[in-house]
Amino acid sequence: MDVVFLGTNNYGRDIYDWLCDRDGVNVRAMLTESNQLDLISTIGPDLIVAAGFTHVVPPEVLSIPEKGCLNVHPGVLPATRGFNPNVWSIVDDLPAGATVHYMDEGIDTGDVIATRAVETSFADTGKDVYQRVERACVELFCEVWPEVEAGTVESREQDEAGENYYRKQEFIELCELDPDEQVRAVDFLNRLRALTFPPFDNARIEINGEQYYVDIDIRTAADGEDEAEDTYGTLSSY
Repeated sequence: MDVVFLGTNNYGRDIYDWLCDRDGVNVRAMLTESNQLDLISTIGPDLIVAAGFTHVVPPEVLSIPEKGCLNVHPGVLPATRGFNPNVWSIVDDLPAGATVHYMDEGIDTGDVIATRAVETSFADTGKDVYQRVERACVELFCEVWPEVEAGTVESREQDEAGENYYRKQEFIELCELDPDEQVRAVDFLNRLRALTFPPFDNARIEINGEQYYVDIDIRTAADGEDEAEDTYGTLSSY
């Protein structure tokens, strides 16, 4: 099977490497930019696989592969379509995980082959969730691939009742903290932990003309008790 791969990020690279090692799969190209998509008509692959590709693929390209176009989305569709699903799963209390689906003319709207949710807790940051989601993306793709290759894979339409779509501008606005905003403590903590993704400076607030970046660290009570015991033991030795 001739495949063209679209993608750039960590889980995309892992999937790309895995495909390249498969017998019977000929990965003809790895494309990372939208201006490279014209190459697909020249190559004429049987299938397109996208994982971590941040550009919209036009309909004329989607129609080229006989076996369609697969995308690995770092969120559970249709609950978290669009930009940074790991962030919105925390902010809006939605499931976090991975989806393998067919691409269509919409954004993250194609028929779903499989989904996998990951466990989360109140102590998680956006980075914690994303790292689990990355692993789920690779594992899920590797599991469904044999059926894709054999032509026996089944898919289903997305349930529009649970649809949410998030744009990049919404994420940018989420990062701007208003010092005068009145908000429930739990909602504010969820926002901060969703935006905590070191080494990136996401959440920011301006106080007296000075810009500050804000991260958060939340621990379970059990973790706190362990640390308190360690500290007490150290102090009591003096």
